[in-house]
Amino acid sequence: MLQEIIIPDFKNSAGTLQQFRVSFRFFGREPGTAPVVLVNHALTGNADVTGENGWWKELVGPEKCIDTDKFTILSINVPGNGAGGKKEHLLHNYSEFTLDDIARIFALVLEELKINSLFAAIGGSIGGALVWHLASLKPDLIQNLIPIATDLKATDWVLGQCKVQDQILNNSSDPLHDARMHAMTFYRTPASFSAKFRRKRNESNLQFEVANWLSYHGRRLESRFELAAYKLMNHLLTTIDICGEEEASVAAAKVSGNIHLIGVDSDLFFLPGEIRETYRELSAVKQNVNYYEVKSIHGHDAFLIEYEQLTKFLAPIFNLETNENEKDQYSTLWNR
Repeated sequence: MLQEIIIPDFKNSAGTLQQFRVSFRFFGREPGTAPVVLVNHALTGNADVTGENGWWKELVGPEKCIDTDKFTILSINVPGNGAGGKKEHLLHNYSEFTLDDIARIFALVLEELKINSLFAAIGGSIGGALVWHLASLKPDLIQNLIPIATDLKATDWVLGQCKVQDQILNNSSDPLHDARMHAMTFYRTPASFSAKFRRKRNESNLQFEVANWLSYHGRRLESRFELAAYKLMNHLLTTIDICGEEEASVAAAKVSGNIHLIGVDSDLFFLPGEIRETYRELSAVKQNVNYYEVKSIHGHDAFLIEYEQLTKFLAPIFNLETNENEKDQYSTLWNR
């Protein structure tokens, strides 16, 4: 069931004060009875992480990798993403916000829920970047930090793609459809397209199947997402940066928990070489840093496709039998 917390006077990075109604969902064990896992959604996702319509139900659920019989799963809708179903909650002043602002809002929600420690925080793409920002804000909050297909800063490549997205969103006569079509070309890869479509044409409209598929994804997004929400989320991608003027190793060394970086070898958005470089920098100053790499032809979207590989990487982290210390201490951490 979707729940809501009201934050009455939040000041964003631009200094604007406004009220927020933040929606969230719990799954699995009752709060206060098990270790808590925060699962952050990606750009067009929402708090429906598991269950019949869950976007990550292959990983999160009963007897799944992130086992809802053993953990309390919390997922929070990014304010302004429209997932609460109320258009008045959309942020039309989206350019005033940064991912740091969203992390501060998430921290306030956790405080309101009296959650003082997270067994893990995990997310893909911008959801993983939000994990970085939350850990930077609260260095002792997260015991296992798991950003997937993302990095602790937006590269010039990411900034450039977001600029093209912004141009489409603000200038196209069919903005949601067209922006989503463009995004799908860098969420996937040429090899993924070739394997899926093989230059086939549709028998009904004689269009290449790749064109039909791109248009389908554009129309599908229109049916469930708002233009203002897309503008916000795209803008937030450009604000990914926990480093500021510091080196990445200095910024991330403040995080006390275990850091598990997961890249995708074919990712054309958050390039795996950048994530590997982050790993090299962090492992020089921290002992508890790991890097795993998904092998896939599907590019950035592999974190929504390659569940067997993700399970292989994640299962040891979420195996409470090998993490008895955390298992025994969850009730203390909850109320600390």
